[in-house]
Parts: sequence; C-alpha cells; structure tokens
Amino acid sequence: METALKDSAVNWARFGETCLGQALYRHRSIFQNASEAPVWSHLELSYFRSLVPGDAILDLVVKQQPATLDLLRAEILLTTASSFILPRDWQGSTDRPDRQASLEFIQVEPAFFGEYRDVMRDYCGPAAAKLVRAGRFGTFRAMETAAVLFQDPALKIDWNQIHLCELEADSFRGFGREFEAALREDAPDAAATSGVFAGLDRMRTVPRWTFNDPVVEADAAVAKQGRAEP
Repeated sequence: METALKDSAVNWARFGETCLGQALYRHRSIFQNASEAPVWSHLELSYFRSLVPGDAILDLVVKQQPATLDLLRAEILLTTASSFILPRDWQGSTDRPDRQASLEFIQVEPAFFGEYRDVMRDYCGPAAAKLVRAGRFGTFRAMETAAVLFQDPALKIDWNQIHLCELEADSFRGFGREFEAALREDAPDAAATSGVFAGLDRMRTVPRWTFNDPVVEADAAVAKQGRAEP
C-alpha cells in the first residue's frame, strides 16, 4: 500500500501546471487524542495553485483505489491567512532525522471562525514565522477545510482545520508555550499573550494530534511561491 502511495506522490507532475507537488506522511504516534476512533496509517497532501483540476479529483478521489488501500477522507483545504509558513529554500526534512511531522486535526466551532482566524493571523502566524526562521520548526502550515469531497461513514471523527509542522517531538510541549516564548523575545516588557493561546480552547477542540514520519516530501515548489498562498 505504501509503495503505491509513494509512487503516486512522486508522480505529481501528471496533474498539470497548477500542481505544486505532493507529500506523504506515515503515522507514528498519537500526541493528543480526544477520539476513540482507530487511527489511519497515512495522510497525503496535494498542493495546487488557485485551481484543482477535475482530472486530479477523479484520480485521487473518484477512481477505484488499489485493493490494499481504503480511502477514509478527501477534502479541499485552503491556506490560513498569514499562517502558512515555509522557508524559500525548503527541501524537506531528510537532513533532520530528529524531526517528525506534527499533524494537528482541529475542529473550530463555526461561530468562532472569524475570531480564530484573527488569532492565527495576529499571533500564531507571526510566532510560527519566527520559529521557522530560527530553525526551531521546519515549516508551519495552517490549512482549513473548504469542502469535504468524501468521508467514509465508518470514520467517526471530524475536523475543519489541519496544521502541519516539522519539529523535534522529544522536546515539544505544545505550540502555546513555543509561540509565547517567540513573541516575548521581541517585546519582553509587553503584556503576556498566554491568555490569547489559552483562549483558543473555547473556540476549538483537537480530536486528534499525531506525530508522523515523512515518506515523500515533493513539495519544494510550494515554498517557491514566496508569500503567495497556493
């Protein structure tokens, strides 16, 4: 199964000029879990600029999958404003075997969408950008669900945001602590922002948060977009 997924991800150019690459991650461990639903084995991300071609949706979602592969969910994600951070020279994590890919699956209550985006834009994004520049994180990619194309009825878990970040799992204690420290480096006398991050708890739940091994990271072209968000 993984070989089939890997071969497909490496061959991302078949999706045409709007495709910027693909990435494949293998589940390693659960960092935080609010659901008893079984964990999936892999997550695949396909990056497109502006337009997802219909042929790509047919290939990835509609057509019959190999017998060894069960598709649990397929969705279109949009990048969260000012919170999709990659260094321009991003080439993946092969030179940092100590890092794992943190994949945070988040369910934001619809009534708080606007407020949540404000916190991401004003606090989380700038803090993440500092940590990426400092080399603490590989990238920080906040994405939100625009449309669910397919979900297996047996998948008893839901989310509307996915956050991806490459980090050293052994020393990681949560983004709130990391972001607070990064912001206070610039303004040590400023009012503490820990309350801002703690306030996220009333807006969202985190039904699943996992650490993963990168299998394919054919996504360098995403970073070459600069600040333009695919």
